[in-house]
Amino acid sequence: MEGEIAGLGPLLLTLRLALVTTALLIVIGTPIAWWLAVTRSRAKPIFEALVALPLVLPPTVLGFYLLILLGPNGALGSLWVTITDEALTFTFSGLVIASMVYSFPFVVQPLQSAFESVGRDLMEAAATLGASPKDAFFSVVVPLSRRGFLTAGIMGIAHTLGEFGVVLMVGGNIPGETRVISIAIYDHVEMLDYAAAHRMSILLIGMAFTAMLALYFVNSRKPLYE
Repeated sequence: MEGEIAGLGPLLLTLRLALVTTALLIVIGTPIAWWLAVTRSRAKPIFEALVALPLVLPPTVLGFYLLILLGPNGALGSLWVTITDEALTFTFSGLVIASMVYSFPFVVQPLQSAFESVGRDLMEAAATLGASPKDAFFSVVVPLSRRGFLTAGIMGIAHTLGEFGVVLMVGGNIPGETRVISIAIYDHVEMLDYAAAHRMSILLIGMAFTAMLALYFVNSRKPLYE
């Protein structure tokens, strides 16, 4: 019973991290995905490659450079220390930033695909009716891209749930602060407490399966707008 209660801490922290990370990524990723969807710049492939880079980089490599960037002597970390007088590494805030970088393509790419499927014609039609680009985006593009937002949200949460290498490099293993469920599983395996590791792993598998089931359910439904 005590082990189950102790396991709630990493679980709740992981859920909090996944929700905060995904919410921020949707806010930040939406304009980036929109620009990638509509731009005709020759540099578009370069930016698309940068967005997709976390997909192919080993988590330890990404985590290592994030640790340098977010550390007290890093460009972002030193600025954070100056503003808050606190370090950014080995904190929940540092975990959020690292998770956002790691899950970035899982949110931006579905949004970009959804925006591209809308096309320019509807935006141009809205413009002829007097709608500003901002009004046309929120009244036309966003409703038609609802499924893309749902996919991006589910993928962002699901991917953050299973993070290990990046969060360990940047956040370490501080109970109640940075000890997410994947790290807790690793700790139990190191201590040969396979029963606790098994319980947490089954829980994580169930959460991941539920997220994927929701994703395929959303994508298998009939179009929201015909």
